[in-house]
Amino acid sequence: MTILLDPEENETRALMKYAGSLAGKSVLEIGCGDGRMTWRYAEHAAHVTGIDPDADRINRALATFPTHLQQKVELLNIGLDDFGVHTHTDQFDIAILAWSL
Repeated sequence: MTILLDPEENETRALMKYAGSLAGKSVLEIGCGDGRMTWRYAEHAAHVTGIDPDADRINRALATFPTHLQQKVELLNIGLDDFGVHTHTDQFDIAILAWSL
């Protein structure tokens, strides 16, 4: 039996409602995990950087990486603290923390 997560896409609608238009925006997704949410909104953004400290989850995301998103999505195995030390956060227009808290 296959388990479908959010088959009605309620999460996606809620995310898009609160994030607003992502057109032309650079997005930082904190806790991207296996990419389940990333793949749902990334095509609407100019660029997405997804970070997660769990290497297994990043590897699962890379295994399901949609080919049409490979030029606009970057996935990094790094925690927020370490990422923040090495990155200028002003390069992002919006940060998404879906299921990260």
